[in-house]
Amino acid sequence: MEELARLGDPAVTTGPASSSALGNGASLAAVRDGDPVDTTHEFHPDRARVPMSTRSGDLDPGLVWYLARTEKMSAKQFNEMVNFQSGLLGISETSSDMRDLLDRETQDVRAAEAVALFCYQVKKWIGAFAAALGGLDTLVFAGGIGEKNAPAVRARICDGLGFLGIELEENRKRG
Repeated sequence: MEELARLGDPAVTTGPASSSALGNGASLAAVRDGDPVDTTHEFHPDRARVPMSTRSGDLDPGLVWYLARTEKMSAKQFNEMVNFQSGLLGISETSSDMRDLLDRETQDVRAAEAVALFCYQVKKWIGAFAAALGGLDTLVFAGGIGEKNAPAVRARICDGLGFLGIELEENRKRG
């Protein structure tokens, strides 16, 4: 949002916007008149709602008790699993790097599932924030995926969001 302000974009101070920082971590924020009003981040990153490179994203709190009972999993083991063995890595079972997953998704169903789930979750939160804000004037992608490394991911996220007026400007040059 600071970059939009530097560029003189009115979305920073007026109207609803959603900002997405997508990379090894992933978070989205709903912004109204320049102030964040909601975010996908909660107290701890393993509850950040969107799967990350090695973090699970949204979890049912009952999972802790269930795994403790059925798998004899300790709190330490659970923390290790949801923070370092889950997310894109846990789904794909091969990599936490979106570039690797994109390279392999046509031959590897698990890589394709990881990419699809990530895009679905980000799209879902953009839609939720648009509903909470009463629409979106601006959607900002930041982070490694958002800025440069994965135009295919940005396109998949935005596919189907045309009803919100979202149109990718991949070739637009910014100062």
